[in-house]
Amino acid sequence: MFCPSCGQQTFIASSEKSFQCSECAFTFFKNTASAVLAIIRCQDEILVAVRAREPGKGMWDFPGGFVDYNESLEQALFRELEEELAFKAENARYFGSCPNTYRYKDVVYKTCDAFFAIELKQKPNMQANDDVADVKWVKTSEIQTDKFAFDSARKALALYLAD
Repeated sequence: MFCPSCGQQTFIASSEKSFQCSECAFTFFKNTASAVLAIIRCQDEILVAVRAREPGKGMWDFPGGFVDYNESLEQALFRELEEELAFKAENARYFGSCPNTYRYKDVVYKTCDAFFAIELKQKPNMQANDDVADVKWVKTSEIQTDKFAFDSARKALALYLAD
């Protein structure tokens, strides 16, 4: 592999999470990507998003996505909700995070998924856009956790419902 600093073909893995150049000593760290997701609840129902793309195409997820550079978790959450649902959230309560493994085009990304809760008094108009094929309101008593694409979403849902 070529070093991104000096261009020499002397870039080798020095640990599970880093690579180092034996020529110029540049070290590259494989850092965890940040993602945000919202559990949106209205009375006894929770909004689930049906994934439009791999990984997990056709499976359930919570709306959200990756945090962009120079963006806070909250900014990313509100941007993603608007992109995916045409929904302008006014507030959200952070309640936890879970590590996740996200396989995309045969590359494994490690993520830290930050979960937020949004409680609504009435259901707003939402439309599936971007990475979302469909949205569904599901009664909390009827949620089937095996339909979720990611283990982090299942864990966050259990944490949320236990709160």
